[in-house]
Amino acid sequence: MARQRAGKPLFNCKACGGSFPKWSGQCPDCGGWNSLEEGVVAEGTTKNPRFAGYAGDASQNRVQLLTDVKPKSEGRFSTGIAELDRVLGGGLVAGSVVLIGGDPGIGKSTLLIQTLAQLSDRLSTLYVSGEESPEQISLRAHRLGLPCENLQLLPETCVERILPLAQKHHPDVMVVDSVQTLYTELLQSAPGAVAQVREATAQLVRFAKQSGTAIFLVGHVTKDGSLAGPRVLEHMVDAVLYFEGEAGSQFRLIRTIKNRFGAVNELGVFAMTDRGLKEVSNPSAIFLSRHQTQVSGSIVMVTREGSRPLLVEVQALVDESHLGNPRRVTLGLEQNRLSMLLAVLHRHGGIAMFDQDVYVNIVGGVRITETAADLAVLLAVLSSLRDRTLAQDLVAFGEVGLAGEIRPVPNGQDRLREAAKHGFRCAIAPKANVPKKAIPGLEVIAVERLSDALDAVL
Repeated sequence: MARQRAGKPLFNCKACGGSFPKWSGQCPDCGGWNSLEEGVVAEGTTKNPRFAGYAGDASQNRVQLLTDVKPKSEGRFSTGIAELDRVLGGGLVAGSVVLIGGDPGIGKSTLLIQTLAQLSDRLSTLYVSGEESPEQISLRAHRLGLPCENLQLLPETCVERILPLAQKHHPDVMVVDSVQTLYTELLQSAPGAVAQVREATAQLVRFAKQSGTAIFLVGHVTKDGSLAGPRVLEHMVDAVLYFEGEAGSQFRLIRTIKNRFGAVNELGVFAMTDRGLKEVSNPSAIFLSRHQTQVSGSIVMVTREGSRPLLVEVQALVDESHLGNPRRVTLGLEQNRLSMLLAVLHRHGGIAMFDQDVYVNIVGGVRITETAADLAVLLAVLSSLRDRTLAQDLVAFGEVGLAGEIRPVPNGQDRLREAAKHGFRCAIAPKANVPKKAIPGLEVIAVERLSDALDAVL
């Protein structure tokens, strides 16, 4: 291959690593189809551009012991929104890059402009908009009643024009909405292409690390709910946050998928109002529906999202099936997990569901990913099957093993204290999670086997 000038587009094969000056449907070297991806020839490139990143002066770097590296304290500052600080790990870190994804219209831009409005009184802020005009952003800010006297706005999509302006104004916090609208003049592909998104993000990450500016990137999502663009985009940034929410519901959840400066799986809860997103100080209350009368198939469990215990209601409906294969439908729970639990209930509880349709729903749109919901799901299913109500002041949690044992779950005492704080009087929990010191006002029923739990409720 002829030597390419720096800054010119170059196409690399994902299969064999070959490089070519023009794109073609088939790689001439290995014969792979649709394997060429656009890239950029960096300064100091040799004949093999895959090693362009190693073409610098080796004398600038040196090998050193880890014990000789002195850790620096993180320069955190609050965003002014407690729930957002929670999912960020205690605040925003200077020089970090945070990627926020979610469905269209769920509130990503609303939350970020609220955050910048809170920060603009004490920090320098910049809102880079690639999708909306300045008039649209100003209309939203006035509708929400936000103080935006010090909020700077830049409508631009070219990275080569964004970064010099950002370097000139040196904002402490910058929002880029969205990363799929950005493009770099080094590439010829259209904005939103894989190479454009990757290269634009790489330049923004380098700017954040060099200048200390904290950057929020807004990312689009695909039909299956994952972030659009290359998967490497999530590896380049410091934190990845996902917006979640059911259609028609006013509540919005922000979940941490990745965080280099804090814990993952933290959950922030907001409510969408006419004044924007408002924090929910007591999220357990919104996930509990207080029935006027006792109903079957309903029980409350204590889940844990990051460092926060949450009380959520698990509902189950069991009905006679007229199909050859009974239906197993779950909302907020893994479907394969439900099928496994029903098999355990049959094998170790003597209760068969092979001729019943089973529907399980987690109230409030919460997605349960931990195994602590196993016991509550089985008790709700059994309650619906027998049409017997469970006590309204009863909570349950615990992992159910394939041998019928009830396994302990992490932070059991925190879960029990959360249940007692909300007025629950009885809890069914694994024996290993029972606290040595009794919790005032809460009776804990310790169970070791699934049969013990069934005897306790029946």
